[in-house]
Amino acid sequence: MEKQEFWDIYDENKVLTGKTMKRNDWILGPGEYHLTVLGVIKRSDGRFLITKRKMNKAFGAGWWEVPGGAAMAGESSYQAVLREVREETGVDVSACDYRLALTYKREAGKGDNYIVDVYTFSCDFDQQDVHCQVEETDGFMIASAEEIAAFAGEGIFLHYDSIKEAFA
Repeated sequence: MEKQEFWDIYDENKVLTGKTMKRNDWILGPGEYHLTVLGVIKRSDGRFLITKRKMNKAFGAGWWEVPGGAAMAGESSYQAVLREVREETGVDVSACDYRLALTYKREAGKGDNYIVDVYTFSCDFDQQDVHCQVEETDGFMIASAEEIAAFAGEGIFLHYDSIKEAFA
């Protein structure tokens, strides 16, 4: 039996409310949010690790993205991004230089409001260090900022307009 995943509920200022919700149980009211994280990983050669979404995804199937996902209940934003990057790519960024690059909010409607913390990590890794999670991704690419912008121009890079400054 699969373990049920819970997410903390935050207010509009990213303060914990003390309430939780079940994963994908879209019950959030006005001013309530769950927390998601994204990890932008840049090598010293200026290239970035991006992954391709599985074709069975309900949204953005086959699109490119950076690794990320929802923070679990009790997990900090930073803990969540370390876990998500490692789960989705096999790359351990815990020893890398990092910063919280930006935070933004989305009110997607239907009880799905979320806050996104976008982290940038600076570290070197090789292609053989990447082991994509087959349930989540259809592969990866070590791409230049220009290649990522080109995918965005084609409309196939998830959240690009919200996170493009993280590729600067």
